Amino acid sequence: MKNNPSLKGLLVAVVAFIAAFGIYFLFLAKKNYFLVDNPTPNTYYYKINNGSEGIISAGQYVHVDLKQGKNSIKVFDQNKKMLYDSAFEVNKIRGLLNIAHQDYYVNRQYYGYNLKKDSLLLNLDKTIIDGKEYFGGAKGFNKLYTEDFYYNVDEDYDQLIKNIQQVESRSKIFRKQDYLNYYKEYYKF
Repeated sequence: MKNNPSLKGLLVAVVAFIAAFGIYFLFLAKKNYFLVDNPTPNTYYYKINNGSEGIISAGQYVHVDLKQGKNSIKVFDQNKKMLYDSAFEVNKIRGLLNIAHQDYYVNRQYYGYNLKKDSLLLNLDKTIIDGKEYFGGAKGFNKLYTEDFYYNVDEDYDQLIKNIQQVESRSKIFRKQDYLNYYKEYYKF
């Protein structure tokens, strides 16, 4: 075979392309998954879609498999007495099951060039938690299932701003106490 520079260039480009995708999928791609979370001091047992029984101890979260569409869950206390049997709808690729019906907050953090954090906070809604006002417009909920967030309770916000040309935002779900700690640390009022 003759020395063909075009073929060599094509092979180098293909190898570089495969290496770039490999690096992305191994290190940079965000994993999509569902969590069952228990921020309480109690232990719970659960069955999702009449599958095998799962156990979640105090303060834990567990990765679970859910299918798109209708799903069901049965939740039992530490004595295996049924607390409730409920159904929920999965539409997105990540979500959180709040089996203890505790308070969670979805906060939106803004990124971008020349972002004025103080004026932005004043323009957003206020959230009242335990009788105290918090700026930033975090949305509170205590329902069984939510998927209206980008980062789950076990993930942190990006430390690196990827696009500084425009203001963009990412939402993260917090347990109540974790949100209060984050607010105190991030906003430093």
